Amino acid sequence: MAGVVSNSALSLYYRWPSLSLNVSSCSPPPSSSFARVSCLGPQPQLSLSPVHRTLTQIKNSGVIACLRASRAEVALEAARAAIAGGISVLEVVMSTPGVFEVIQQLVKEHPEMALGVGTVLRVEDAKTAIRAGAKFLMSPAVVKDIMDYVQCTESLYIPGAMTPTEILSAYETGAKIIKVYPVSALGGVRYISALKKPFAQIPLVASQGITIDSTGDYIRQGAASVVLSDAIFDKEAIGQHNFEKIFELARTAALLGHDAVKWRKEEL
Repeated sequence: MAGVVSNSALSLYYRWPSLSLNVSSCSPPPSSSFARVSCLGPQPQLSLSPVHRTLTQIKNSGVIACLRASRAEVALEAARAAIAGGISVLEVVMSTPGVFEVIQQLVKEHPEMALGVGTVLRVEDAKTAIRAGAKFLMSPAVVKDIMDYVQCTESLYIPGAMTPTEILSAYETGAKIIKVYPVSALGGVRYISALKKPFAQIPLVASQGITIDSTGDYIRQGAASVVLSDAIFDKEAIGQHNFEKIFELARTAALLGHDAVKWRKEEL
C-alpha cells in the first residue's frame, strides 16, 4: 500500500512493512518499508547525557504513545504505523506478549527514537527492558528498586505519583520527570494546572484517559507531555488491524503535541 499525505507541516510517502517478521530473530524490515513523518524538523545535535537526551525528546514531543497489543506482530505493525504518523516517543507496556523482543526490533529500526517499556513493576523486568534497548521505563507508582537501579544506567525512569506528597517524594528521591496517574480521575487539566503552581520545577507527564483533542490543553497548563494510549492505538483499529487509522490518529496527535510545545516555548 502506498500513499501521499500533504499539509502545511509535512508530507509522507509510506508503505506498511510486512507482518511476516520473525520476532525471535529480530531481522530488520525491508529498507523500502516507509519513511516516517517528522513534525519537529531537523534537530540540533546536543552534547547531552543519554538520560537527558531522552528527557529532552519527551519534552519536545509533548506526546508519549502507549501501546498494548495481544500479539507481538500486531504490536510491531501498530508501532510502525504510529511512528510513520510522526510519533517520536513510544512505550510498549509489559502486558504485550514479547514486549522485550518488540522493543529490541523497534530500536534496531529507529535507534535515535525514545523507545521505552511501560507498567514496569519489577527490577528484573527493568533490567531486561534496558538490555533490549529501552531508553525509558515507566511505572504507575514509585518502585524503589527500579529507582535505585536506574541511577547507574543510561535509561530514564518515569515513576507514577498521585498526590503532591508523592510527587515531591519521587522528585527528591531522584526522579527527573514524574507521571501523574490517574490524572483524569483526579481532575484532569485542572489538576495539572494546580500542581504546577507549587511544583513549577518538576516536569510532569499527564497519564490516563486523555484524548487527542485535550493534548494541547494539558501542555499549555504545564504538563511536559501526555500519555496517549487508546486515543492513538484505538482498540477497534488494533483488533481489525486497521493500521491506516492508527497512522492518522498518530499524525493528528503528533501535530497537536508539536504545536502545543511550540506555544509553550514561545511563552517562556
